[in-house]
Amino acid sequence: MYRILVCDDERDIVSALRIYLTAEGYEVLEAYNGSEMLRLAATQEVHLILLDVMMPGMDGLSAMAELRKTSNVPVILLTAKSEDTDKVLGLNLGADDYVTKPFNPIEVMARVRSQLRRYLQLGGGQVLPTQVTIGGIMLDDAGRTVTVDGEPVALTPTEFDILRLLMQHAGTVFSPREIYRRVWGDSPVGVENAVAVHIRHLRSKIEIDPTEPRYLKVVWGKGYKMEERRNEKTAR
Repeated sequence: MYRILVCDDERDIVSALRIYLTAEGYEVLEAYNGSEMLRLAATQEVHLILLDVMMPGMDGLSAMAELRKTSNVPVILLTAKSEDTDKVLGLNLGADDYVTKPFNPIEVMARVRSQLRRYLQLGGGQVLPTQVTIGGIMLDDAGRTVTVDGEPVALTPTEFDILRLLMQHAGTVFSPREIYRRVWGDSPVGVENAVAVHIRHLRSKIEIDPTEPRYLKVVWGKGYKMEERRNEKTAR
């Protein structure tokens, strides 16, 4: 049984979400401010968090930033229609999605199922490594640096985030829509060309021959993946 942590200072909302979630077969934990959410997330196995943005004491965004230091559990923000800036900031801090109040229960359940599916497919529950080496490419997330065969490579923030996603999940195929959703934090509508352009630029910087890529591969009809070459020694 999957365990969902619901955090909102409005007890009626927590109660309503508990009814919907338990009806779907989920176990529900309840918190009413950011500090309570962090305590429960640290002491209980949690598979997803529904987190309100505006709360007294520690608000949702502050709690979100603190949570991401130790956990990559999916977080869906609960926001008001007027909180567009907070939505963007929350996504930048590591939130996976958001639902606008007053919410539609069917939409909430669909988003919960979607996030759980992605989380579990990608081996959720573990903090992703901050430093990854695949062949001659080394990515340091903490310092936001990349080297290829020991030489530093200058990437734009978007290129870095795409490479980090693919390297941290080497061997996993990501569709352009999923890459866009995870990197840009926006609705993936008509995004294929935008992603393809960034992939092309990224290949030109990390591949010896971008026309015959060794690392960043296309899987026709599905998307892109980083080839697993973790123990390979490379030479120019």
